[in-house]
Amino acid sequence: MSSRRDFLKKAAGLTAAGALGSLPLSALAAEGYYKIPLKKPLKIGFVYIDPIGNIGWSYQHELGRQYMDKMLAGQVESTFVENVSDARAEAVFRQLASSGHQLIFTTSFSYMNPTLKVAKQFPNVIFEQATGFKTAPNMGNYNARFYEAQYLTGLVAGAMTKSNKIGYILPFPIPEVYRVVDAFTIGLHEVNPKATVSTVWVNTWYDPSKEREAAQSLVASGADVIATHTDSPAPMQVAEAHGIYAIGQDSNQLKYGPKAQLTGVIDTWGPYYVETARRVLEGRWKPESTWGGLKSGMVELAPLSPVIPQETVDLVMKRKAEIEAGTFNIFSGPLYDQKGELKVAAGKALNDGDLLGLQWFVKGVEGKAS
Repeated sequence: MSSRRDFLKKAAGLTAAGALGSLPLSALAAEGYYKIPLKKPLKIGFVYIDPIGNIGWSYQHELGRQYMDKMLAGQVESTFVENVSDARAEAVFRQLASSGHQLIFTTSFSYMNPTLKVAKQFPNVIFEQATGFKTAPNMGNYNARFYEAQYLTGLVAGAMTKSNKIGYILPFPIPEVYRVVDAFTIGLHEVNPKATVSTVWVNTWYDPSKEREAAQSLVASGADVIATHTDSPAPMQVAEAHGIYAIGQDSNQLKYGPKAQLTGVIDTWGPYYVETARRVLEGRWKPESTWGGLKSGMVELAPLSPVIPQETVDLVMKRKAEIEAGTFNIFSGPLYDQKGELKVAAGKALNDGDLLGLQWFVKGVEGKAS
């Protein structure tokens, strides 16, 4: 999965429009829709990079698939392939496309280039690729603004830490990861300017043993709240075992940390899958880039623990409403990086283009930025 690192080189310096891709309009219908000769029911394939299990990134996509099947019963027929490595991805995509699937969701950033390659070979199949940035006439992409919810969890962590040391487990140095850590730290400092965030890179999205080891090292260094952008419940389990707090990731992880979990980030893909399938069925699909957040429901906040002070709960709910209304920008200046250099001046804010290429940590994050 190290191919995700390539994103840094390609995302840096992109404008919002460039990052979202340009399309050869001659390949599209006059109204902009890409139409294919449909066979009904519409066969849809999903490809997951992790085992589905009962929690985490692939599990949430699987819940989305099941939701789609229920909402479009009789109109669609779906299948999935789980635990597909980057090395196997292209072959799996090709097999699905060759076996009658006319809409294929590929649910990992590292699947971007294999998806693009196979999409060019199967013009009568529509592809949707998660968390990437490339498009083609028959390939769109979709992502979630995870950072919006992580900012809110930072508010909670700032109120609950006693040691003023937060531990954060990170997968790969790509803009998505910088966004969530920076947003979390901005929220943290809004409530508790003295707190710091210690980071550990594990160079994987899913490896329970590595995630557990990283969490234990952070606890040993004095962290009393653990956050992660990886996929297993291991960090939550470590927090529960040590009697400290943690922030859930991807799914509601309360069953793994009934005392530890303060709140968390929940990915909700079902409505997007329903809408995308409907557009294909109705001939209204376009190769677009979708970036949903709290407002659209693609990202949700896990229930807040009853141990959180009411004033913090009130602040979280206030900021959540402001983000959804578009009246609060998390990345408003002044913002400084780790070295103390002013990156965003007062009265300014990062826009989507800036966020898509983000690759620096804000002040208060400890550890190398790559």
